[in-house]
Amino acid sequence: MRHFGHIAPEVRQRLFHQEPCEFSSDAPARLLSAALGATLYSPATRPRLADDIVKQAANGVVSMVLCLEDSIGDEDVAAGEENLVRQFEDLAARADTGLPLLFVRVRTPEQIPDLVRRLGPAVRLLSGFVFPKFTEERGIPFLEALATAEAAGGRRLFGMPVLETPELMYRESRVDALEGIARAVDKYRDRVLALRLGVTDFCSSYGLRRAPDMTAYDVQIVASVIADVVNMLGRADGTGYTVTGPVWEYFRVPERMFKPMLRTSPFLEGQAVELREKLIEHAMDGLLREISLDHANGLLGKTCIHPSHVPAVHALSVVSHEEYSDAVDILRPERGGGGVLRSAYTNKMNEVKPHRAWAERTMLRAEVFGVAREDVSFVDLLAAGIPG
Repeated sequence: MRHFGHIAPEVRQRLFHQEPCEFSSDAPARLLSAALGATLYSPATRPRLADDIVKQAANGVVSMVLCLEDSIGDEDVAAGEENLVRQFEDLAARADTGLPLLFVRVRTPEQIPDLVRRLGPAVRLLSGFVFPKFTEERGIPFLEALATAEAAGGRRLFGMPVLETPELMYRESRVDALEGIARAVDKYRDRVLALRLGVTDFCSSYGLRRAPDMTAYDVQIVASVIADVVNMLGRADGTGYTVTGPVWEYFRVPERMFKPMLRTSPFLEGQAVELREKLIEHAMDGLLREISLDHANGLLGKTCIHPSHVPAVHALSVVSHEEYSDAVDILRPERGGGGVLRSAYTNKMNEVKPHRAWAERTMLRAEVFGVAREDVSFVDLLAAGIPG
């Protein structure tokens, strides 16, 4: 699989200075964690789930979570498990190539080894599990069950804890909760692919819900949690994890209070005025701003609950030619001693030692999402990535 693999090769060549790499579910964890991109959630009860997965993969989705938790009712769990096993068997009977990374969001640790056993040979299509409401106390049993299931199934499996409990929201318990989570995931570091943020649950602790013209970062109590999670669990010194961005809840805006958050000029230059109007109509201007703020705050990838959000996440994850140029300059071997240099674009200072960690992360993102050509904007990438 590869990002933008669903568009024609000649279009990729026109858009990319460096095309996204190809990778498989057996790739190193460091690459997979960066490559998750827009992780599309789907209820595990969908009757045509296998067809949905194939369709979304053909439209550019690279990772999916099949949910047995909050997206289905308590009374539907058993049916969801049965459907999940049946749909995996259906997928296994088809060609394995081209499928996205598949994860199952479970409710209890006991479901993990049970599902792996019931999947049988079809477990080869599974990349791992998502653990809800993760704390040190709740999380250790999930991680232990993952290790047990991996040994029994003979298949490398990853875990993705979701950080969403009230203990993380409440100021008096946040540091202790984060320290406990760090202890839990560090013990199983090789099996933890990424940490996911459950911002909807954060908001529910205070009866809040962000409007479509506001981002998660405009809700200050939520922004403070994101900052502390990145501070303690997302460091660039080798101890941190990939932390993914929060879900965007909106598909269409019936009424707008504030001005749209998309400037007109980039769309005029790309002759994509109609695309801008469509994005605004479907609340995508807020999503695009939130993705940009995710990146600025150290998050990579995003939880998505609608396929229309996927192209936006991926378009804004592509490394610009300017970013790539700066990163290459900073990481040149002869710059090992440090120093300051003017960027090739002559518009900023690149200070080698402070900017090295940023440059290394940028080069990893460039490997999985590619580098845009100098004259290619996010509008061009977005327009190309939207399924025809």
